[in-house]
Order: sequence, then C-alpha cells, then structure tokens
Amino acid sequence: MNLQLAAYAARSETSRGRVHEESSPGLRDEYQRDRDRVIHCSAFRRLEYKTQVFVNHEGDMFRTRLTHSIEVSQIGRTVARALSLNEDLTEAVCLAHDLGHTPFGHSGQDALNECMREYGGFEHNLQSLRVVDVLEEKYASFSGLNLTYETREGILKHCSRENARRLGELGERFLKNKQPGLEAQIANVADEIAYNNHDVDDGLRSGLLTVDGLHGCSLFAEHYDEVAGLWPGLPEKRRRSELIRRMINTLVGDLVENSRAAIAASGINSIEDVREVGWALITLSKEMQDKSLELKRYLRVNMYQDYRVQRMAHKAGQIIRHLFQVFMADEKLLPLEMQARIERPGEDKPRVIADYIAGMTDRYAISEYEKLTDPRRHTT
Repeated sequence: MNLQLAAYAARSETSRGRVHEESSPGLRDEYQRDRDRVIHCSAFRRLEYKTQVFVNHEGDMFRTRLTHSIEVSQIGRTVARALSLNEDLTEAVCLAHDLGHTPFGHSGQDALNECMREYGGFEHNLQSLRVVDVLEEKYASFSGLNLTYETREGILKHCSRENARRLGELGERFLKNKQPGLEAQIANVADEIAYNNHDVDDGLRSGLLTVDGLHGCSLFAEHYDEVAGLWPGLPEKRRRSELIRRMINTLVGDLVENSRAAIAASGINSIEDVREVGWALITLSKEMQDKSLELKRYLRVNMYQDYRVQRMAHKAGQIIRHLFQVFMADEKLLPLEMQARIERPGEDKPRVIADYIAGMTDRYAISEYEKLTDPRRHTT
C-alpha cells in the first residue's frame, strides 16, 4: 500500500466494514485481506478457462478472463500509486471484477440473460457481487467472501435501477447519481484500457485484424509509425509487443494527468466527497477518449463481428440455452449439490441454474452439453 495516501483515498481503518464482523487480519490490512480472498477463491481460478474473445481451447496464446484480470490489476495499481490512492483496494476490485462472467464471454452472458428474462435477468457485474457475497463457500462462519463495502462497491460497475433498489446502501449510488470511490473508478477505466489494447494484440495474433486495417485508427497509427521508424527491421512479433506497450503507456499517462487535474478542480477532501460528486473524476482526456472510442468501434466491426467469432458466439448461445432449458425442465439432471440448493428454503430454481451455468468454464460447459446430447459420452 502507498506510504502516503491522499486525503480522498480509501483507508482500511475507516472502511464501512463487512456484513459479518471479523477479527483484525493481523499482518495485513482489510483491503489486503480482500485481495487475498479473491485470489484464493475458486471463481478466480476458474477464470483461467473462461474466454476473453476466443474460446479457451482455440490457442494457448490468447487471453482469458484470468490473464485479463491480472493485466487490469497491473494498470490499476500503476494509476493508484501515481495518484496516491489505495493500491490494495484497487487491486482487489480489479482482480474481482470479472468473477461473475459466464463461459464464452459476452455471447454467453447475452444468452443467459435471454434465458433469465422472465426470472430477473442476468447481469455479470451483479453476478460477480453474488459470487463474493453468497456463492463462494470457504468459511465456517458465513457464505461468500465477506469483503469490505469498498471492494463490493467497486465490483458493482453497472447495475439496473430495479436491481439497485434491492441492494440497499450498495445500490444507492445508481439511484441517486452518486459515484464510487476513486479506486473503483480506476478499476473501471483500467478494464477498458486493458480490454481494447490486448484485443488488438490477440486480433493481430489470430489474423482477424491487420496492420493496414488498424492503421485507420489514430491511436494505433501514431504508435505503429513511431515504432516502425525507430526500429525499421524489427520482427513483427516484437514490433507488435512494443506497439501495445506504448499504446497502454500513453493511455495510462493521459489518465493520470487528466484525473489529477480533475481531482484538483473538484475540491474533494474525503472519500465521501468523491461519492457526492455527480461525475467520474478518473477519466481520460477528451482527445484520448475519442481515440479509444475510435479503436473500440473498429474492434467491434472488424473483430467481434467477424464471421469466425460470430460462429463461435452462435454455438456458445446454443450451448447456454440448451443447458438452461434442460435443467429447467428436469432439475434431476443437475449435480446433486445443485439439486440440494434448489430444495433449500428461499432458493429460486432459475437463479440456482443460472449460478451453475455462469460458474462453468468454457470447456466444462461444452462437456456438460455433450453429456446431455451425445449418447456416446459418459454422463459423469
């Protein structure tokens, strides 16, 4: 943690605390304990086999939700330290932000949301909170990880107003136009920076993207031309790595300087002041926002909507929908522990099934689908 925190940084000793009271963590502070609990939870380990854009078995070089979360954390820690904010809290939020993601990335999430439309829908941010509040079963005294309010606040990046009304104090900001702490805001932007730039890397590796095509995006073109000019004979692999490094460095530098100016202009003196400001203080400059948006739009059209990615998305949707429909029709096809959960007082069958499917890795979802549809596959 930073040796000298700014007045408006989150502080472990003034945290709003945990739902279940616990003794002091001893050698660590409260946010370090949160980070460590995230790292050691089973949902975090499963991120290794959940897709970012490509399905996990398509190649070992492509990013997964786990590698993405680690990369978000690295960017987040850098920004937090530069702004004298709490690195441990920032890291905890960054590492936990995707714990509720379904298999098969956004296509899996869309399919599960469609299945759950009549039962309250499915939001991966809300599911991440559900993972750390309820679904992890590691401790004798409580369900979930019992994280601090500030970490949970940061995990809940988006939330519908309907769901926010059910979350009490945690959902209040979505109803009253309040902001989370600056550490949570850092995690939000770090996620965007990591996602866009590393998808450029994976897109070039896979052949879905080309240098010529990306050259129409100013952020890419500026840095590609700079690298090509400095090292004209550099092998393409090293050129690509140098390019991505420089793009991220430019965005992070802009984020720090622009956020520092916004914080100074706001006159905030505490984390509560931060929450009362009606807009985010951790932001890129307008120029850099425009460049990032240009790149994001290019990726959407030329990578995420590429027919090869869409084919996998189509198959992913089929798998998710089939699993949900089969388990809804006959819960006896679920593993025994899931059947037992449905029988518990207060549990909701569709939500338990959604929890089960959302917790699957890509390859486990495919395996479950094959067990239910292929008579040649063993059922255990």
